[in-house]
Parts: sequence; structure tokens; C-alpha cells
Amino acid sequence: MSTQVPRLLAGLVDDAAVFPPGSAPLPEAVTAHRDHRAAWYADLVGPLLVPASALPALPALLGGDERLAVGVIGDLPRGQLDAALAAADPRLAVRQVEAAVAKRGEDPQPGLTELIKLTERLDDVRVYAEIPLTLGLMAALDTLAEARATGLPIAAKFRTGGLAAELFPTPGELAAVICACRDRELPFKLTAGLHHAVRHLDPETGFTHHGFGNVLAATLAAAEGAEVPEVAVLLAAMDPVRLVEQARERRDVGRPLWIGYGSCSIVEPLTDLIRLGLVNGGFEA
Repeated sequence: MSTQVPRLLAGLVDDAAVFPPGSAPLPEAVTAHRDHRAAWYADLVGPLLVPASALPALPALLGGDERLAVGVIGDLPRGQLDAALAAADPRLAVRQVEAAVAKRGEDPQPGLTELIKLTERLDDVRVYAEIPLTLGLMAALDTLAEARATGLPIAAKFRTGGLAAELFPTPGELAAVICACRDRELPFKLTAGLHHAVRHLDPETGFTHHGFGNVLAATLAAAEGAEVPEVAVLLAAMDPVRLVEQARERRDVGRPLWIGYGSCSIVEPLTDLIRLGLVNGGFEA
């Protein structure tokens, strides 16, 4: 049986093991990530996501000539983030930097302007601006699209869940964002809440979570011209059949628009993909 991860799913899941709700200690996260990178499903897995404040602790966890690809989450003020990146051990290959530009209800433009300036100072590092799905969203997307048009490797990031109901966008809201990014040729990342492939109600919290399979099907449809109502239907679907059909038909093509998402578990999404028949493989006993 082939265990190759199809091109459509390559790099879909960044390893966010140290972040809630998993909150793994950094040494455990590095060890587990090393195992993921050596496993048959390695092509599914993106870099290890770490807070900028944790960068100084990473070198002690590496072998002498070991290199580690990381994505840095900006938990420091912008000026300190600059310094932390500059001081990072050369064995850390910083692939991406992700930072929130505003809190909900705040104007994202000032923070976005600062992050664009940071992007200009970095060398060959992708930057993701986390934008709240509230005030000033569309203007912020315009600003990002303009920056990308000049050649800057900056894109959008959105939160699709959290510890409060208002952090979960409705299918219509998320569909509007996906189509807005499509219209601006603007890639995006997602974070939080995408624990499983199919939209579902979490009995512990009472929140209905988006499914990463729903997002994949919705993004594929949007890239082919579907508008907000049709995209929202795919995001709201709780029957996996239509979602799986969308993915199977396009398994050998690159994933449009959606860069991927961070998950505190790699095994959970992998298990769902195997159950749905989108990835063939199994775990060692």
C-alpha cells in the first residue's frame, strides 16, 4: 500500500505542539517533531511552531550539527521580535514568522504597517499577519495584497476558533474571507479550532468547530470561481462524502490559496485523513 502523502495535502499541518490545548513542554515537542519528520507521513507536516520567546532555549535541544525548521509566533513586541530573530541560533532555519496585528475591535492598519516593515528587513522568510475578522478586515486585506504586489513574502492569517464562541467565525463569515482572499490572489493560513477533518460539535465545550476538510473543499471551490453562498455550504457540511470527493478529484494538484494551519496534534488530522481514505498508511505498533 502506498503511504505517500498526495500533493494536495503537502505541508498542510504545521506542528503547534507547544501551544494550547496540547501545551507540550518544548523538549517533548522537539523530540516528537523529529519523529514526525522521519515518519512516512513527513510530507504532511510543516515546521515546528515556537513562540519567539522560546528561541533561546532551542539550541540546547539540538544535536551538534542538527538543523531544525521552525515557524516563529510573535509573542514579543515588534522591536523585541526583530532582536529575537536576529539572535536566533544559525542551526534554526526560520521558515516563517506569524504575528497578530490587532486585537478584536482594533484597527489592524498600524500593526500591519509595522509588520510589513519587519518583512522588508527579513531575508527569505514568509510572514503571516493575523487579522481579526472584525473592524477594518477588507482594508487590511487590500494592504496585504498591495505589499505582495511589490514582491514581499507576506500573507494573511485568520483565527477559526478559541476559548470563546465569538472566536469561531460562521460558515458565511469564513466563506466571505476565503473569497476575498481569492479575489486579491492573497494566500492565507488558519489557526485554532481545526482539530478534525469534518465540521462537528465538541460536546465538552459546546462549540461547533470548522473541519479542515471543509476548508480544503471550500477553498478548492473558491479557487475555481464559486462565490460566498456555495463556499459557505461546503464549510457548513457535516457529511464527509462531498468533501472527500472534492479532495480525491484534485489529490495530485497543488493546494490553492490555503497555505495550511497549525495543530497541536499531528496524529489527529493524520488519523482523520486515513479514515477518509485521503492518505493511505498506518502507524507502527
